[in-house]
Amino acid sequence: MTAFSDEEGKKAVEIARTVIERLVRKERMPDFDTPDSFKRESGVFVTLTTYPGDELRGCIGYPEPVAPLMDALKDSAVSAASRDPRFPAVNAAELESVKVEVSLLTPPEEIVVEEAADLPKIIVVGVDGLIVHRNGARGLLLPQVPVEWNWDSEEFLCQTCMKAGVGPDAWLMPGTQVFRFQAEVFSETEPHGKVVRRDLDGKDGCCD
Repeated sequence: MTAFSDEEGKKAVEIARTVIERLVRKERMPDFDTPDSFKRESGVFVTLTTYPGDELRGCIGYPEPVAPLMDALKDSAVSAASRDPRFPAVNAAELESVKVEVSLLTPPEEIVVEEAADLPKIIVVGVDGLIVHRNGARGLLLPQVPVEWNWDSEEFLCQTCMKAGVGPDAWLMPGTQVFRFQAEVFSETEPHGKVVRRDLDGKDGCCD
């Protein structure tokens, strides 16, 4: 699944980095020159991690294609840096020790099975991201998360349920909806470093 070129992925990361830096420094946002693909509606997440510790520092985005990619990307960058309720806002001293990653998402599709117990057989770790809906609660985990934590597909389901604030076995219960999506993931190798397309099997490729 390749909807975006390496150059487009690199551009998305560069835009997210610029938006975050201008926000933190309280500087005027520039006008961005973007390809036509950034005008299409697309889901997107911006993830910030510490460097070199690689700990999560912020992650917010649009799970569904409800806005043009450019608008969703800029808003996600702002949110990841200043609105993630799990963390304080990024400050200027952190800008050189935070990596920026952008995940460009396919539209979520519900996984329909006759028996919920069959769900782990269908989910592909390293390919699929998950969204769980139950009784108005929703939890989402990007496809890179189970790879980073070495989860199998069943643990991935359980952790997504817990992200939604429901029990880890909620995916087995009637009334729970499970959706999957895929993502093209582009990440800085270090703050302001090269941007690579992340292969979740461990073979990253440079976008330069």
